[in-house]
Amino acid sequence: MSQQNPVTQPPSLRLKVGGRFGAIDPSAIAKAEAALKSLSGNFSQWLADEVLKLDAARQRVHDEGVTAETMETLYLRAHDLKGLGTTYEFPLITRIGASLCRLIDDKDKRLTVSMALVDAHIDGIKAAVRDNIKTDDHPVGRVLIEELERKVTAAA
Repeated sequence: MSQQNPVTQPPSLRLKVGGRFGAIDPSAIAKAEAALKSLSGNFSQWLADEVLKLDAARQRVHDEGVTAETMETLYLRAHDLKGLGTTYEFPLITRIGASLCRLIDDKDKRLTVSMALVDAHIDGIKAAVRDNIKTDDHPVGRVLIEELERKVTAAA
């Protein structure tokens, strides 16, 4: 005997909110998913804007030097992309952003971090967008993120 699942909305939003908020009206989730889908045409421009902000923060570090302020700005931009990558249909960018955040999360260590490794993360994000590499299922995406994460682990 098969059971039918009465919840018909896509699992992504439902899984994100889980049971943390008690019972959520399935129609409200369906409306939110539909609203998100209607905005998806803007995702590529919004993602491009976020990448430009991250690149500008990196350039500021290169121009003004590694300081608490410049690295904090860089961290915040990386953190934004970590949160937005999957929303903008680029889970690989979320993963690269998470790796970059891990690298520069500690405020004291970020002042001595390898800028070459920071640059590699940002260049990886830019390449993923440029070449439309959305996930680590893509062979280039997989090699890229595995190498970045390996380097971050070694730097820790």
